[in-house]
Amino acid sequence: MTSLSDPKRSDALRRRPTMKNVADLAGVGIKTVSRVINREPHVSEETIARVRRAAEQLQYQPDIHAGNLRRADRRTDTLGLLVGSVANPFSAAVHRAVEDIALERHVAVFASSLDEDPERELSSVNAFLRRRVDGLILTTIQPSQAYLGAQLDQGIPIVFVDRRPHGIEADTVITENAEGASGAVEHLLAMGHRSIAYLGDDEKIFTARERKRGYVDTLRRAGVAPDARLMIDNLDDEAKASAAVADLLALDDPPTAIFSAQNLITVGVITSLRSAGASTRVALVGFDDVPMAALLEPAVTVVAQDPASIGEIAARRVFDRLDGLVEPARDFVVPTRLIVRGSGEIRPS
Repeated sequence: MTSLSDPKRSDALRRRPTMKNVADLAGVGIKTVSRVINREPHVSEETIARVRRAAEQLQYQPDIHAGNLRRADRRTDTLGLLVGSVANPFSAAVHRAVEDIALERHVAVFASSLDEDPERELSSVNAFLRRRVDGLILTTIQPSQAYLGAQLDQGIPIVFVDRRPHGIEADTVITENAEGASGAVEHLLAMGHRSIAYLGDDEKIFTARERKRGYVDTLRRAGVAPDARLMIDNLDDEAKASAAVADLLALDDPPTAIFSAQNLITVGVITSLRSAGASTRVALVGFDDVPMAALLEPAVTVVAQDPASIGEIAARRVFDRLDGLVEPARDFVVPTRLIVRGSGEIRPS
């Protein structure tokens, strides 16, 4: 066995350690080191411990891509995760939940932001596939995801989150979007409001369409005709949302309540209402929670999603598929809940 004090060993350590260096230090063959690293069976606990101690002493990092070529299961112990934006609290919570489940399996997560850009979807997915990830968890914006059919046929598990895919049958984890929006509007109607504005995201996005559908259908069921002047779509940042609220408040008969259908839009609504001195006069219910919502005055009533459950369900489904689960694709629908805090309970004056 070679000692770390050996001059030749010291020279080797100045370079990136190799599998042979680990084998020499542990006093085993290179094949044994490979079997330990790839967690193959029929290696004694004593040998595993010795190889791992040598690897730690040398700070050896295996070449994942090269090792993947030799492993019987061709796993890389990685997942690809595409979320709306890692800066968005909802996406961040999904990301964290996926990482927590992956950590249990000693699997790393590569994450990227979609930013509602179809080209970014393609480039991110291609980057994941070039790295030969074991599975994909995706939020998408392309009109069709049929381009992933070959990967599904090859056995790569794919789970879509937040939005249903098109052109492909795959596991999906989504929120009760229309139902949650309906609950928000029903709450405002119960407070006596009949002039309820809708502020929504890009109409190309599945969640935006579903939440608007819930809003419109609920008004109609209550006998309230939806007013086109009060429905504003394609608000993709806080500034646009804030400007939209200013326009609504400038109407001769401004709305007495607002349903904001996305968390960043809600932030813009809050900013504009406070600036106009209308935050205690115009009721507000937002879809999805926002940071510090409970600490504002009035505190913000929201339809809360459960992004942690969405991420956990998606990750566990990927690993179930990797473990051999074979069954038709399923939709997993995660319920929302209305959190009453004050802004949604303001009655029309």
